[in-house]
Amino acid sequence: MIDIIVAASALLLLAPLMLLIAIAVRIDSPGPALFWSQRFGKSGELFWMPKFRTMRTDAPQLPTHLLADSVSLLTNLGPILRRSSLDELPQLWSVLVGDMSLVGPRPALFNQNDLIEMHRENGSSALLPGITGWAQINGRDALTLEDKVALDGEFSQRQSLVFDFRILVETVVKVVRADSITH
Repeated sequence: MIDIIVAASALLLLAPLMLLIAIAVRIDSPGPALFWSQRFGKSGELFWMPKFRTMRTDAPQLPTHLLADSVSLLTNLGPILRRSSLDELPQLWSVLVGDMSLVGPRPALFNQNDLIEMHRENGSSALLPGITGWAQINGRDALTLEDKVALDGEFSQRQSLVFDFRILVETVVKVVRADSITH
């Protein structure tokens, strides 16, 4: 219930900013403002997750760290949106419709079978994926896949309203500082 109330309120409050970002993305490069990627959600169910587009439309659908030269695929506005995490704002829609939570393990791309299996093994695949999570505030892009999954497993064991609130507050601090964001 808290996810729905917060997501609906945030979408209303942030609608003007999101409209400006969408216009800026469209002006910056050809293609849609939103990029929809197929992701694994709770219990391995696939869903479509929106983000503001930060890469060219011809970029392959792979995790950024697996791309040989991801920087060349970014739009001009892409690095700014990623560094500020503004590209994640459309995921509030996914929270509102119940595909995601505000806090949880980050959803794996449809083709990240190794990550999906590791989440299944430690039980964190039973949770709704989140816009932010324990792994995001403990290293984000600087962590190995194994470390992220271990932190997701720890989150699934420690999950509580107080812990979620702590993660949300620490996320705001990390985003403001642009900590652990490498791409």
